[in-house]
Order: sequence, then structure tokens, then C-alpha cells
Amino acid sequence: MSRLSLKEQCKTLKLGYIPSIYLEITCHDREQYLTDLFAAELEARWANRVRHLIKRAGFPAHKTLDGFDWKPVTLPTNTTIGDLTELTFIERRENVLALGAVGTGKTHLAVALGIRACMEGRSVRFYRCLDLVNALLESHRQGRLQRLMAELEKVELIIIDELGFVPLLREGAELLFNVVAQAYERRSIIVTSNLQFGQWNTVLGDNRLTAALIDRLVHHAHILAFEGESYRLQRALSAIVINQSEE
Repeated sequence: MSRLSLKEQCKTLKLGYIPSIYLEITCHDREQYLTDLFAAELEARWANRVRHLIKRAGFPAHKTLDGFDWKPVTLPTNTTIGDLTELTFIERRENVLALGAVGTGKTHLAVALGIRACMEGRSVRFYRCLDLVNALLESHRQGRLQRLMAELEKVELIIIDELGFVPLLREGAELLFNVVAQAYERRSIIVTSNLQFGQWNTVLGDNRLTAALIDRLVHHAHILAFEGESYRLQRALSAIVINQSEE
């Protein structure tokens, strides 16, 4: 057998990062060098996995928990910020429901928690509610609904953003209910909505379906109330004030 190059050997052994990092490792002795080299390989693999999970999740933007303003958020008495930021709710297969006016930080928090989950190696999917329903309807028409549902069944956290902006057709509402029912007590869901629960029937179009969906979401859930004015509106008004002062 001919002698393989380092790159070829690493490829055979599935050590994909070593050829690009082995010269960067300081060598004091053989064991230390190999230990640090393999640690760097593992670290690079983990970073690549996290990048893949974040990309696969489909977040609309990259948001973090650093500097997130919790003042507009009212937490239930049995919920702490740590329960959310440390992802305890995912371990317990609990849901998070973020309700409040447009622009108060609901989506920011949902995305930040989702990215935090990805950084811990958890599988996440982010959907705007209408996009998820359209994906379900299209998969159903093409005979691929079972495949999509099986994919969602493997996800640890499903984020459904902006429930309440657009009324859903009955078939779409039923498919959305199936996603929630399949996840019930098996994985976590984060839902953001500008509507209170009593108004969800205006979106889902059926009182019984709405009650059944809310029942499964609320059981084992952290319900967060977002209050105050829109962050985007505040920034826009601040920009106007600054521009006027400069004139």
C-alpha cells in the first residue's frame, strides 16, 4: 500500500480539520500535542455543527440574549428568567407563549432562545405561522406531508412566529393543530402572537379547534406578557427627533 499524504490520511480517518490546524498547535511533548490537536479537531467539529444547526433552523435574523430588555416582559409567578435562558423548559418539554403588541420583543426573544438551543447542539426550526401552514399545505398537495411531519418530530424546539397576523383556511388550521398535537409533551414549542387567547378563533376559524390547540399549548407552558410600545416605533421616533435636532 502506497504511503498516503497527511490530508489523505485525515480524510480516511474522518479528521477533516487537522490538516488546516496541526501547525497551529504548540508541541511540548507528544501526548500533549496529540491531546491538544484532537481537542482542536473536536472544537472545530462542534463549531461547524452549531453553524449547521443555526442555518438549518431558518432564523430570519441573528439575535442573542445579550442585552435583551426584560422590563416589558411579565413572567408567570412560577417562571424565572433562568428557566428560559438556561433552556430548562426544553429539557422539561414545556412551551413558551409570548403574547403582546407588535414590536415589543417577542420575536427577538424567540430567535435568541432558538439560537441558544442550537449552540447547545439542539435541533430547532423557526417558522412564521403562515409560512409553516403554507409548507404543510404544499406538502399535503404533493403527498409529502408525512415526510415533513416526520422531520418535525425529530426537532427539539419548534418556533411558530406571528400567529394572528393572517387568518388561516380551515385545512391549514387543522394541519397546524396536527403539528402542535404531535409535539404535545414530546418537544417544546415557542409561539409568538399579537392576539390574546380569546381572539385566536378569529385566525383559526373554528372554536373547537382553537380550544383544543390552546389546551395543548397552555398545558406545561410559560406564558409571557409583553407590554409597552413597539421598539421599532421608539427607534423610528428617536431617529426623527435626532434628525430634527440636527437641522
